Amino acid sequence: MTKPKIHFSHANSYPSGTYRQFFEFLSRDFEIQALDMHAHNPAYPVRDGWHTLVQELIDDLLKRYTQPVILVGHSLGGILSLMAAAARPDLVRCVVMLDSPVVAGWRAFAWRVFKRFSFADRFSPARFSVKRRNVWSSKDEAMRHFASKEIFAAWAPGVLDDYLNAGLIPHPEGVQLRFSRETETAVYRSLPHHIGNLVEGEFPVPVGYIAGHRSEENRQAGLDATRALVGRHFRTMFGGHLFPMESPQLTAQLVSDLIFQMVGEGVAHEPLARRRA
Repeated sequence: MTKPKIHFSHANSYPSGTYRQFFEFLSRDFEIQALDMHAHNPAYPVRDGWHTLVQELIDDLLKRYTQPVILVGHSLGGILSLMAAAARPDLVRCVVMLDSPVVAGWRAFAWRVFKRFSFADRFSPARFSVKRRNVWSSKDEAMRHFASKEIFAAWAPGVLDDYLNAGLIPHPEGVQLRFSRETETAVYRSLPHHIGNLVEGEFPVPVGYIAGHRSEENRQAGLDATRALVGRHFRTMFGGHLFPMESPQLTAQLVSDLIFQMVGEGVAHEPLARRRA
């Protein structure tokens, strides 16, 4: 039996190779494909509202598939997946968003004002990414740098190594991040403010959401609009914004459960814990 197809879109600054373990668990039920790095193709420059990045995703779907596919995205990738589904529902079976809250209402209005008056850096991770260290003398030094930080120390064994394998390239002084800090910052600065309007009324495909219970991103954005969009397809995951890196196996199980609930027919489904037994 042919496995249902998932197209995955990564979070800002984390190339798809970072999710290797998550993909391995998910691939027991699904065929997984992903664009290696969003926002780095000069044909699709980062613009306010991410419309060009959505077009990049749509064009990638058109090149890869002849039938509608399941879209799964983390953070940036979840919003891109939602926007792509809104624009081209004929290409999509359902969407699963991993800690990609819908910014709507007064928060969206405030964000629009902040961007207009160049205050975006004060109210987004751009204030950190714009000066983020991106060069080290070796991969080992980079490993020590990231491993010493609380956010990366929470990752499952081996995931940080996957991130460095996927995310480092040679540099005259050693190694540097492939995902440029300039692009990472541009993505944060151009976060869409129109998603609330995009999801008003009945959305054309089923949408599911998994929220990290300690996610600062969910707290800042609020979850009312997201809950209204996904209805009963809302789940909470132990962990922070980067829970797919912290618990790749459990994340894969929840994603599989949500997909089965939303589209059911044609999706093989057996709990991962049972398959391990």
